[in-house]
Amino acid sequence: MPSSRYTTPLKGICPDQVIVQAGWWPEIDDGFLYQLLGPNPTIDKGKNRVFGQLGGTGVTLEIRAGGPAVGFQPVSSLMAQDDDILAGVVGMDEAVQHSGSQPTVAVFASYEKSPLAFIWGDPAWNFTSIADIGRADAPVLASTGAAYLDVFEREGLLNSSRIDTSYQGDPARFVAADGKIVQQAFITNEPYRLQHDVKAWGKPVKYLLLGDEYPVYLPSLAVPADKLTANRSCLGKLVPLFQQAQRDYVTDPGPTNQLLLRAVATLNTSGFTLSPGLLADGNAKQKSLGLIANGKDGVLGSFDTARVQKLIGQLTPVFEAKGTEPKPGLAPSDLATNEFLDKSISLG
Repeated sequence: MPSSRYTTPLKGICPDQVIVQAGWWPEIDDGFLYQLLGPNPTIDKGKNRVFGQLGGTGVTLEIRAGGPAVGFQPVSSLMAQDDDILAGVVGMDEAVQHSGSQPTVAVFASYEKSPLAFIWGDPAWNFTSIADIGRADAPVLASTGAAYLDVFEREGLLNSSRIDTSYQGDPARFVAADGKIVQQAFITNEPYRLQHDVKAWGKPVKYLLLGDEYPVYLPSLAVPADKLTANRSCLGKLVPLFQQAQRDYVTDPGPTNQLLLRAVATLNTSGFTLSPGLLADGNAKQKSLGLIANGKDGVLGSFDTARVQKLIGQLTPVFEAKGTEPKPGLAPSDLATNEFLDKSISLG
């Protein structure tokens, strides 16, 4: 039971209700947040949220669904609109994009390696880099606004004429193309669904993780920049609980997965589903592919300054060209901090 495990007293130090804005429906990538709620929180269908006691800390935790649940508004925008939200699940590319207007500072890297991937089904293709895909002149299907596409185009790795940005999660195009298409995916999601849930496909796909060439921290947990100082004492006690919950979740995901399944079955998710098989496959990949892993310094949830700097260099010209000006002189310390991490918490 989390109530016996997460016992750092937070009452009077943190808000009585710690509100976290997620980026999607309850899902495996945010498992550590739901881990903190224990087995029987309230699932509020009317407000698309899950809430309950945050372990035995004396405060409650409310996790708000994002994505379709909020009309696809960016998490950084939702946090700017609602002063009650303490933290949100923000990809670091989004943080760069909004650094000039709605700045956030990431305090916990829930994934060390990004789950973003390209997948394909043509057995003749054996891509090991983005450049391989470009050289093969393979068609690429991705979602509109995916910043990494602009990065790869700008770096001369992909040809814009071969990119279709109409992907919205439906496997129909992949199946219709007989897998002879390179499609955007989360490694914890589409590969399993195509093999096990899409009867018209029903076999494994090949994949390339994008993290080596696009080293985004995705997802990570961030706080509005203007909330950092006032909540410093709270974050110093709360962030180590996120670290602990992540370690506990990846070690024994079963109980929290039951909550995720129940939450998605209860909320009106417009067709988004989870299954025990999908979650088990995702948990295995979280470990085997190093999605959940210690940072370079050996600490679970830490950020690497050089990696953040590389991302700033890749994304700043892309967003400037689109008219979304990042903060002038943007530095890694504007986007992420390891200040609140417990340096003793790591995966074995």
